[in-house]
Amino acid sequence: HKTVQNLLNIKTQIKTKISELKYNYTPEIIAVSKTFLINHIIPLIQNGHIHFGENKVQEALEKWSEIKNNNKNIKLHMVGKLQTNKVKFALKIFDYIHSLDNIKLAKKISDEQKKYTNKPKIFIQINIGNEDQKSGVSIKNILDFYTECKKLNLNVIGIMCLPPINKDPNIFFPEMKKISIDLNLKEISMGMSQDYMEAIKHSSTFLRIGSKIFGQRI
Repeated sequence: HKTVQNLLNIKTQIKTKISELKYNYTPEIIAVSKTFLINHIIPLIQNGHIHFGENKVQEALEKWSEIKNNNKNIKLHMVGKLQTNKVKFALKIFDYIHSLDNIKLAKKISDEQKKYTNKPKIFIQINIGNEDQKSGVSIKNILDFYTECKKLNLNVIGIMCLPPINKDPNIFFPEMKKISIDLNLKEISMGMSQDYMEAIKHSSTFLRIGSKIFGQRI
């Protein structure tokens, strides 16, 4: 199946790059399946792929509830913006949340996760390009924000960013690497279809790849 072939090609390309860089790690690939129907996704599941990304809570519940019941090892990632009023539904289906970007949302997740045995794994979204229109915690506030999250008993495993689309990501990815070291967080969610090879150079551990696997959205 074409999606499987695309994924295998990406994995080979990444492996080659990592050995060239003499790095010793394997990033996880999140197949961002938003808007794609389940018949595009099944071949990847059958091939053993476990990390998938969605950006709408309702769509995720409709698409994945049954599949996740039948495949306990599948991990679902919320890669879109999460509204506070959707948190209680999001925690039913998502294992990872990549877009924690404000304290109100942090408090809501903290309250809601008490109902579950497993807490969601969370990335703090950083507004790495300092863009007015983008959500995310500013670099100067990140330490305070992370400290608050710890007080709220959130399972923060890393940081995430969406660099400015019209600028070279190599300006921003090293900054993310530095922040992850400063906060002593080992996971970094950065790199998408157009820039995941750049993200690897700066040790991104989760790559959010959609169109390179599934093709262009209709």
